This record gives sequence, C-alpha cells and structure tokens, in this order.
Amino acid sequence: MSQHIPRKRFGQNFLQDNHVIESIVSAVNPQPDDTVIEIGPGLGAITYPLLRTLRHLHVVEIDRDIIARLKDNVPAERLTIHEGDALAFDFGSVPGRLKIVGNLPYNISTPLLFHLATFGERVLDMHFMLQKEVIDRMVAEPSTPDFGRLTVMLQYRFEMENILSVPPEAFWPPPKVDSAVVRMIPAPGRCGVARDEALLEEVVSKAFAQRRKTLRNNLKGVLDDAGFAALGIDPGARAESIAVERYVAMTNYLYDLQKN
Repeated sequence: MSQHIPRKRFGQNFLQDNHVIESIVSAVNPQPDDTVIEIGPGLGAITYPLLRTLRHLHVVEIDRDIIARLKDNVPAERLTIHEGDALAFDFGSVPGRLKIVGNLPYNISTPLLFHLATFGERVLDMHFMLQKEVIDRMVAEPSTPDFGRLTVMLQYRFEMENILSVPPEAFWPPPKVDSAVVRMIPAPGRCGVARDEALLEEVVSKAFAQRRKTLRNNLKGVLDDAGFAALGIDPGARAESIAVERYVAMTNYLYDLQKN
C-alpha cells in the first residue's frame, strides 16, 4: 500500500519513537486475555506491539484508509475494528473490564475525555497520549491557573498521573506542541459521592463559566449566601480555589434542597 498522508481533519500525528512506544505498552502492561480498546490506531505504532501479547484487540478508527490497512495486515479473529468517531462510540458495548489506550486527536481530546468518563465503572485503566497542557489541567491542584472544569470532573472519577513526557519529534508530522502520557485509574468516591452527577456537572460548569468572577456571581440563582455559609465556602472566592470535594458537597446540599 502507498504511504498514508496524515489528515488534518482527523488530527493525525503518527507516533514513531520506539522508546516512547515501548514505554506506553509497558505502562499498559497487557496480559493475553485482557480486553483492550485502542482509540485511533493510526499506522499501528502501538497496535502491533499490543498484538504481540494480546489474543484479541479492539480498535476504534474513523479513517477508512487506515481501516483498510488494518484489515490487510491483521486477521479478523485477532482484531475487531469499530469504524466511526470515538466521540460517538459506546465503549460499554464491548464486554468485560476495559483497558483503553490511544494517541488521542488533540482537536477532540477534551470532549472525548468527558465521553470516556461516563464509562468509568467498566474501566480498569486508561493510558492516553495528549497535549501536555491538557494533562497539566487534568492533574492540576486547586488555586492554580490550570485547575478548571475538566480538572474537577475527571478528578471526581479518576486517580491521574502524568507518566511520560513526549517531544514533538516523536511524531510524524511533528505537532507544534509538547505531548505527554497520562494514566487514569477509576477511583469512585475518592472525593465523595455526588447524589446527582448531572447536577454536579451543572454546578461545576456554572462555577467556571467566567473564571474571573466570584462564585457568588457565577452561581447567582443557584446557591445563596446562606448556602455558602452552611457549606463553609467563601462566596467571594473564585472557582479554581475550591477543591473537588467542595463541589461534591455543594451538589449534595443543592440536591437535598430540591428534594425537601
């Protein structure tokens, strides 16, 4: 087959550094009978090393040329190809406890992470190559500029760690940004349990709607001064100064108010 031309619309940057590839596969630590889903296999940099250990691999891929290459190179009994957009894929449709891995397209990484978070109860672990600045936001501490909506919603569900820095020259074509690999392990209840997760998402989204404004302004009509006082939260604080646990407490306070 002819050389594949990376497509900008699919955010394609193909990993080609053997040391980085080996490090990712080692972090995933696949066992023969594991249920592994790879998002965006591309030219197979991670796919083929995974298949050296796994009896079977699932991949999610949108590019028909890449799908054709995979079908030519890997027998169907070893590889299940889910053709389509990872943003629309039902990861829960694959049976078993899942290990998910991928070099995620940077142009859809944030919505894809939110989508994947909804399948947390089915997941053993996830390892993703992402733009470094996205991972900085994922693992951020309160009262830092990187702490935001993505931080809260992912830290509510996962333990996360930046495990590898990856320079642009590890890819073809090289992206204009630094990359890194994050490990995500589901940790339900690590920051408390929200009685209504949809309400948690709504509260967090409103709290961070205008980062320069105070919680009192952003949550106007949602939480009054009596509520802030009951929760021991300063209404004059900004959203990034409030730990994940406090957002869970805020959500449960509002949930109880609605029920009474």
